[in-house]
Amino acid sequence: MTADPAGAVIGVDFDGTLSPIVPDPADARVDPRAAAALARLGALVGAVVVITGRPAATAIAYGEVAGGPGLADVPGLVVLGQYGVERWQDGRVTEPPPPSGVIRVRAELPSLIASLGLPITRDGDSGVGIEDKGRALAVHTRRAADPEGALRLLREPLARLADETGLTIEPGRLVIEIRPTGTDKGLALDAFLAERRARSVLFAGDDLGDLAAFEAVRRSGLPGVAVCSASAEVTALAALADVVVEGPAGVAELLAALADAIERRARRRG
Repeated sequence: MTADPAGAVIGVDFDGTLSPIVPDPADARVDPRAAAALARLGALVGAVVVITGRPAATAIAYGEVAGGPGLADVPGLVVLGQYGVERWQDGRVTEPPPPSGVIRVRAELPSLIASLGLPITRDGDSGVGIEDKGRALAVHTRRAADPEGALRLLREPLARLADETGLTIEPGRLVIEIRPTGTDKGLALDAFLAERRARSVLFAGDDLGDLAAFEAVRRSGLPGVAVCSASAEVTALAALADVVVEGPAGVAELLAALADAIERRARRRG
């Protein structure tokens, strides 16, 4: 990657990788050090891509940094939102319309959660949270009185609802997401690597949804590195990673070190 940076693709997840996990998903913000490192890398490598379950425009908005480079300032950045269905590039988002199943889930989720005796959080109080992503809906239990218990209680009813509406379940860190089938972070990364004719790849993630991207790194056949942004909540990812770092701060440090290494090699060549 340092020997041929023009052929390198740097891929990263957002939540838990660029941004610390927080009780309310609306409060997530990019680590300024990670944004600064990506801004450096954007000028050095073939491409930088953020692949996230969030809407692409949300990742850009939550990637703003006061007084410093934010995600929108990363040269050539592409954000693949909703697991690759949406694309943000050059300030513009392109996406197909949401499937009808999402509309039904949006209408039925509040009553389903209430039927299980679980309160829905409003204005930051305790309870189960519903995050509307446009093409998907995520049910968060981090603010519930018993987060793990609420997650267990919700798992089967949400799986049934997803099956009835032709959607799929994506489990995560105290969250269950219902989203359209046919795409995941691995497929999104596959397509992006082919589009950019990548010659090497690094992908950093923190959650179960990032396993597909790790698998894409492996099957690409390219020199590749899978990086785990480690947490106590999800341990499976670390066992499958080439490099394990401590959360978004560790990701920022790794990305900055990679930029340093590329710049040093360029100076020696120059």
